[in-house]
Amino acid sequence: MYDIIIVGAGPAGLTAALYARRAEKHVLILEKDTFGGQITFSPKIENYPGFAEISGNALADLLVDQTLAQGAEIELGTVQAVSLESDGTKTVTTAEGDTYRTRAVILANGARHRMLGLPGEAALVGKGISFCAVCDGAFYKGKEVAVVGGGNTALQEAVLLSDGCRKVTVIQNLDHFTGEEKLLKILQERENVELIPGTIVSGLEAENGELAAIRCRPYAGGEEFTKKLDGLFVAIGLAPDNQAFADIAKLDEGGYFAAGEDCRTATPGVFIAGDCRAKRIRQITTAAADGSVAALAACTYLDEETVS
Repeated sequence: MYDIIIVGAGPAGLTAALYARRAEKHVLILEKDTFGGQITFSPKIENYPGFAEISGNALADLLVDQTLAQGAEIELGTVQAVSLESDGTKTVTTAEGDTYRTRAVILANGARHRMLGLPGEAALVGKGISFCAVCDGAFYKGKEVAVVGGGNTALQEAVLLSDGCRKVTVIQNLDHFTGEEKLLKILQERENVELIPGTIVSGLEAENGELAAIRCRPYAGGEEFTKKLDGLFVAIGLAPDNQAFADIAKLDEGGYFAAGEDCRTATPGVFIAGDCRAKRIRQITTAAADGSVAALAACTYLDEETVS
């Protein structure tokens, strides 16, 4: 029987484990894919406190090592369900057929960036394809990039990139941009920005393992054309993988856990942390903050449960 099982070994889950272990709780982290989560896709991070510059993989390794040193257990496993038992405990079941019992659960399973679904795309993530201008935009200073998407996120990314890039092209599959008019106006007034609506990215071209160009074609049909680029920022939204837990934690209309800043759910002993939670800002720092809040809330819940 564990005190706390944490679903997800990204910054939120690892931070939660650190805080829980410092409170001397018996902790297990279950991760389905990569220890460190989305940060492992970032070749360089320059906005995490304490590090002027560090790769995502290096930061992930440090977080994992620190968590293990504190005594947390980490296992690979895809959590399929969390069941509530009559005595208040929870049973966590994985796709691999393992089951674990715990007194509390922290769901820190993150959210994945929506991708274009093009051949070779996954191999170019971190090698010319990025998802966050705040994280990676500085690496393209003086270079030419494109942003795919037409909503507020894409337009905000383009505004930020246009401050330092030689040229920014914004490509939207619809015949109009759906973001705020104010953002669109800023981009329209910048000489180094080109807006291309009604167009889709139809292919990727690489040289020496790095993105070199994209192929595009009009959405309504037409001749394909090639555009040479140094970087491509994909801003077509996030996709949370929360549906498996909808019976124990309420979801909002976007599929995110509808938990507030206290990271609590209406289900006793179930807490939320990180990008899977409904919120506006999703950065490494906010994920870590959620992890600490969720862990402390879980520890309080366990302590109160013991007293009662």
